[in-house]
Amino acid sequence: MNDEPQRRIVVVGGGTAGWMAAAALGRFCLPGSSVTLVESDDIGTIGVGEATIPSIQMFNHSLGIDEAEFLAATGGTYKLGIAFEGWGRPDDAYVHAFGLVGSALGVVPFHHYWLRGRALGIAKPLGHYILHTIAIAGNRFAHVERPPGSPLPPMPYAFHFDAGLYAKYLRGFAEKLGIVRQEGKIVSVERNAENGGIAAVVLANGARVAGDLFVDCSGFRGLLIEQELESGFEDWSEWLQCDRAVAVPCARVDPLIPLTRSIAHKGGWQWRIPLQHRIGNGYVFKSDVISEDEATATLLANLDGETMAEPRTIRFLTGRRRKCWIRNVVAIGLSSGFIEPLESTSIHLIQTGITRLIELLPKGKISDAMRDDYNERAAWEMDRVRDFVILHYHANQREGEPFWDHLRQMRVPDELQHKIDLFRSSARLHSSFDELFDPRAWIQVMLGQNIMSESYHPIADLLPEPRLREFLDGLERAHVQDVSQMTDHGAFIAKFGPMPRQEVIA
Repeated sequence: MNDEPQRRIVVVGGGTAGWMAAAALGRFCLPGSSVTLVESDDIGTIGVGEATIPSIQMFNHSLGIDEAEFLAATGGTYKLGIAFEGWGRPDDAYVHAFGLVGSALGVVPFHHYWLRGRALGIAKPLGHYILHTIAIAGNRFAHVERPPGSPLPPMPYAFHFDAGLYAKYLRGFAEKLGIVRQEGKIVSVERNAENGGIAAVVLANGARVAGDLFVDCSGFRGLLIEQELESGFEDWSEWLQCDRAVAVPCARVDPLIPLTRSIAHKGGWQWRIPLQHRIGNGYVFKSDVISEDEATATLLANLDGETMAEPRTIRFLTGRRRKCWIRNVVAIGLSSGFIEPLESTSIHLIQTGITRLIELLPKGKISDAMRDDYNERAAWEMDRVRDFVILHYHANQREGEPFWDHLRQMRVPDELQHKIDLFRSSARLHSSFDELFDPRAWIQVMLGQNIMSESYHPIADLLPEPRLREFLDGLERAHVQDVSQMTDHGAFIAKFGPMPRQEVIA
């Protein structure tokens, strides 16, 4: 690449990752640059329905997307958290909810007071003190804006939506910005003889699409980052052992809950994602523990409504590319790696990959320092998300089931083991400032899966027991009162109007 600004950006692959990248680059890239997206109608995408985390709001807002329009176009619903059923003991259930866990007193986080209350026998289950968990229990939702100084917590939320419809929506948005879509299957790649980068991709119809910067959104195969530039792959199947998912949509049933469900089964777990027009379902499993036929039969036996399509199987390997940016190619989405769907991080990792790229994209030549910074940050982020997902498997108490027994007994990454040991001994948690999952998330999963601390902060003992009881009861009452003023989630969605009829698809 020369010292001139990047004028030609080529996004290889469509789907959610490709069109998110194209829309953002079209909105924020350098003046005078062009963005072309290459995709083939003959190549399907993974999109089986998506659950997200609250950061998706920032992405949509930054593009100027209207929320009501987006929900109608994608069959979207709201999401306040994830229910984990059977992940501790088989009959256990808890919610990893967005937002605050209780309310801190001074410098001591709420969970230390809750642990003391639990020891005294005066504390209810943790979810009684979490606004989102109470709202989920009542199928309630509202857009909440707190006045300055309000004692009540904010109400962050995410979405469930149809991934195919989201890509379609973003395509329309991007094309209005001048993004050019080039239809065709890539059959060969031309390399730059001087620096080894990518010069162009060649399509089956003979068309040649040249570029200065290529964004690889080609999915698991990593057409440019792996097949051409041989990034290498760090395999995480030692810890994240599921390697397949069978997915099928079924008819919507009421109530329309603002919640993703994650249900543990013999050799993996089942997801349930409620959309306006259907429910997305899947069973993530380890193929040498149960067969595809058994996984499919289990999934079909645990649906809430009539199936709307034939089940399909997706094969995957957990891990990440050793480098996501090599020469003039940046891998975003599945081409950069895959953790698994458990905590709904796939779209967030697309989003942060795009954000890092836009932050670093210079006027002139791309330096090795820029690539190194991108790669270091991408690897660190994925490693920390990986550890959080491993925690769910490792902290199970499903004794007598070989799949779960092995995961409970296995050695985990050192950073994760340190977090577990620190929490078990002192109820303390450490996270870096830009780590995706902060202590609120770790606390809910650890306590939800029965990792109990042997102690708590001594300051919690300074509060007299009657005051502690009053504090806990008052917090619960305030949240219950707050939720009582919210609208039924299904009714809240309905006020935006029905989805366009032609978009109600399986």
